[in-house]
Amino acid sequence: SGSTAMSLVSYPGHGHSLREKLAEMETFRDILCRQVDTLQKYFDGCADAVSKDELQRDTIVDDDEDDFPNTRSDGEFIHNNNGSKEKLFQSLSPKDINGIDFKGEAITFKATTAGILATLSHCIDLMVKREDSWQKRLDKELEKRRRIEEGYKSALSELKKKSHFRGPDYEEGPNSLINEDEFFDAVEAALDRQDKIEEQSHTEKLRIQRSSPVPPGDVYSTMGSHRFADKVEEMVQNHMTYSLQDMGGDANWQLVVEEGEMKVYRREVEENGIVLDPLKATHSVKGVTGHEVCHYFWDTDVRNDWETTIENFNVVETLSENAVIVYQTHKRVWPASQRDVLYLSAMRKILANNENDPDTWLVYTWLVCNFSVDHDNAMPTNRCVRAKINIAMICQTLVSPPEGDREISRDNITCKITYVANVNPGGWAPASVLRAVAKREYPKFLKRFTGYVQEKTSVKPILF
Repeated sequence: SGSTAMSLVSYPGHGHSLREKLAEMETFRDILCRQVDTLQKYFDGCADAVSKDELQRDTIVDDDEDDFPNTRSDGEFIHNNNGSKEKLFQSLSPKDINGIDFKGEAITFKATTAGILATLSHCIDLMVKREDSWQKRLDKELEKRRRIEEGYKSALSELKKKSHFRGPDYEEGPNSLINEDEFFDAVEAALDRQDKIEEQSHTEKLRIQRSSPVPPGDVYSTMGSHRFADKVEEMVQNHMTYSLQDMGGDANWQLVVEEGEMKVYRREVEENGIVLDPLKATHSVKGVTGHEVCHYFWDTDVRNDWETTIENFNVVETLSENAVIVYQTHKRVWPASQRDVLYLSAMRKILANNENDPDTWLVYTWLVCNFSVDHDNAMPTNRCVRAKINIAMICQTLVSPPEGDREISRDNITCKITYVANVNPGGWAPASVLRAVAKREYPKFLKRFTGYVQEKTSVKPILF
């Protein structure tokens, strides 16, 4: 045990990990316990020997001399009757008690305690260093947690403006858990993303030259001979009678947007909690005719060039040269449900009564009316909410006679547009959201579409 302790103390740097130093402490503890037992035995033996010597001395001093007439004390010796003498107190050698080498044990004990102290000092150093290391790691973790918490708060705030609550409970529906403000923020964010995507693809769409043959004007002068002909004629007459009426003085119509020549009006109507607000917009566009505007609005071949809300569409049935039934699905704007619509689209030319300024010619009135119908080949599905529409694009071409014998150019023509929309969106979208979206999207649609027509016709012959 002594050699083990000495070897451990001889290399105080042995083992650099705290686990190794704790193992050394265990070894030192075992050695020290054995050494304490050994020294205790030695001390006990010493105590027993001293007790025996004191007892013997007390016995010699206290005994009556008559009992021991032939003995006498002479310093440290006792004289017997036979003339011999014995040592009064026997001297004890360190090795005489239980065969223990006291000096060796003392040196070993000292080495063991020194080893313990050295190892304890090393353990303390290790723990201090480890504490510093853990403190640094703790500081890093606290900083990381702070950044994560800030990121979480920021992401949560951002998601409130975007499509943040996923799952059926947070989508449009009768039991939706999303409130109106969150619904509007999510819809607005989705529309913003669609606008950015559309801006990137707008230039490419204009670069593509699509052939869009225009049938003779007489084709649009009649209602045709299909099963919906009477309904189309009824719709056309209603729009020509009511949609062109001036809204001045009508308190039911509210002016919600006014940008230059464009004005957008709304009349608030709700039925069973569903917003059915009729919208009416008026606009004047230079350099294009009513025929051109209605042609691009009606022609399905160029629909995707300017319509950004459609996901896909197809012509379900061609009724005549100027009437088709179209099924289209609109891009979903989360959390609102996806909408689809099935409608008849007809284009008509109507002879105009020139009641305007005598210096301005009113050539023809062109009209496209889109209204919902039913068809066996496009039945409603659970995937989309079927919307109902009654829309009209009414365009009047105004011509300012050129000076002298000059030919009429695009500088002499103006298209007066009246756009009316009666839409039943169905579903459970909040009224405030629908109104806000309509106020935002209709003016954008008119500007985008009329700008598209101007760019497409700028270098083409005038189509009256």
